[in-house]
Amino acid sequence: MAKYEKYTEYKDSGIEWLGEIPSHWDSKPLKYLCTYNDEVLPETTAKDAEIQYIDIGSVSAVDGISKIETMTFKDAPSRARRIVRDGDVIVSTVRTYLEAIAPIDNPPENLIVSTGFAVIRPNQYLYKSFASYCLRAKGFIKEVVARSVGVSYPAINSSELVNITIPSIEYAEQVKIANFLDHETAKIDSLIAKQEKLIELLKEKRQAVISHAVTKGLNPDVNMKDSGVEWLGQVPEHWKCIKIKHITTTFEQGWSPQCDSRPAESHEYGVLKVGCVNGGSFRSSENKALPPELEPRLQYLIQKDDLLISRANTKELVGSASVVNGDYPNLILCDKLYRLRFSKNVLPEMVSLYLSIGAVRKQIELGATGASHSMQNIGQDTIKELYYLLPPYDEALNILESIKQSNQKIDELTRKAESAIQLMQERRKALISSAVTGKIDVRNWQNQNHNNNEANTELGA
Repeated sequence: MAKYEKYTEYKDSGIEWLGEIPSHWDSKPLKYLCTYNDEVLPETTAKDAEIQYIDIGSVSAVDGISKIETMTFKDAPSRARRIVRDGDVIVSTVRTYLEAIAPIDNPPENLIVSTGFAVIRPNQYLYKSFASYCLRAKGFIKEVVARSVGVSYPAINSSELVNITIPSIEYAEQVKIANFLDHETAKIDSLIAKQEKLIELLKEKRQAVISHAVTKGLNPDVNMKDSGVEWLGQVPEHWKCIKIKHITTTFEQGWSPQCDSRPAESHEYGVLKVGCVNGGSFRSSENKALPPELEPRLQYLIQKDDLLISRANTKELVGSASVVNGDYPNLILCDKLYRLRFSKNVLPEMVSLYLSIGAVRKQIELGATGASHSMQNIGQDTIKELYYLLPPYDEALNILESIKQSNQKIDELTRKAESAIQLMQERRKALISSAVTGKIDVRNWQNQNHNNNEANTELGA
């Protein structure tokens, strides 16, 4: 973190999360600087009244409010009751380890939050922006978690929450601190956004490389031909365009008994969950333990090089595929997964990559059925009747190696971007904590951009 000025004199606040504070600061329980849970939506609200609703899962101290759902009052959950106003801060009082805390800025009139939030409304002694930063400071969050009761579902009463002590300082200094943090966190957020954009571009690059390699090959000078399939277009002249059903030796789905909700231990049998193929990589930990009283159906034990495809999932995930990357003698194929095995001249990794490209994904989604967006199904024919591009075996090996090398480079760049984001987020947290607890003195801080704009205005620029 950059060096900032410090206050000349400090004193012990007597509060663990605040530590030493500037000598002219004071501290008070939050309840003396705010009201809380002031307004609720009455049960007499018209059933067809439209509300915009925020639940706990849509809020984080880092990212703020990520999702607002629109619904009618009659369709809203019973916890959709707390009314919020501009300047409020919402703090989750349940599952407090999630750090679901966010300021409310210029909300619509019909914005409602879950009763799982405490709605903190600053009074005339607490500047709203200062409050929003103070309640997201690392030490304050730690204090909320420490005072929560319960192991699996820790919660804190709103009355206990507002007993937590925060800095009590002159209003003008609160404004100064908040303005400083607005400016500095905006710069950090801008840098984070650039890294997030880079990660998205790298994802697109990865898919573009895969798509081109498995449909056009690696040789830019190769002779091309019309595939005869509209959505595939031109393909290498020496490649075969063949339906998947003609290259498979096994096509089956597994068995889904009632299992325990935990993963299997090494000495137990486990039935795979459909999510084991999400993301294109096989995840063996996505399984449920088979109860010992059930006899395992050993014909469904998975083997190395099996291609698994989800036959039931959301629209975005149905048809996801991955190749089993090793031997797992205790894992059993479930009913929601297809298992494919292929002729000797077909590499299952190539088929898996092919199923992930946009043009093929579109065909799979077109073949999916189901009334609910959250659960779509594909029949065996949706996969069997798909056209596949089959290169010569040695060429397929070269394509896989090229994709592997490309992915390694992209993965490294992605890791660096993710690491940069994590460091910047930590810096953001540290800066907020330092400013609201008086570890840095920003009273003389000036927004240079603002000053330059003012100077230009005075000069008639």
